[in-house]
Amino acid sequence: MGSFSIWHWLIVLVIVALVFGTKKLRNMGEDLGGAVKGFKKGMKDATAEDSTPDAVTQKQVHTDDTIDVQAKEKTDV
Repeated sequence: MGSFSIWHWLIVLVIVALVFGTKKLRNMGEDLGGAVKGFKKGMKDATAEDSTPDAVTQKQVHTDDTIDVQAKEKTDV
């Protein structure tokens, strides 16, 4: 009673085909396949993007100049 036999699944498939029609089911399958392909392409592009080194490099400038500042506390008037 816990599992369905192949005949149960065939009857469900026939009922779904009658309700939705084969053209609509085919369109949904194509849309799902396109979404999966797009997802795979996006994942492939993201991993390729992560493996490339950054084109922008940061240059640090070290100077011996000292900047003297005075900090004041902000008060409400």
